[in-house]
Amino acid sequence: MVKFLLWCILLVLCWPLALLALIAFPFVWLLLLPFRLVGIAVGGALALVTAIIFLPFRVLRAI
Repeated sequence: MVKFLLWCILLVLCWPLALLALIAFPFVWLLLLPFRLVGIAVGGALALVTAIIFLPFRVLRAI
């Protein structure tokens, strides 16, 4: 909602820039999508490594 309100203010102040932002937003989102997917994959891999490292400590704590 905040982004929409900021866009409305931009539309009132400088409508060509607001229209350019409206057109460019989907392309920027598509351009950044692979980086988000890599971030999710790296986060999952680090969570797996952390779980493997802490597994012996969890087993010992459960005993």
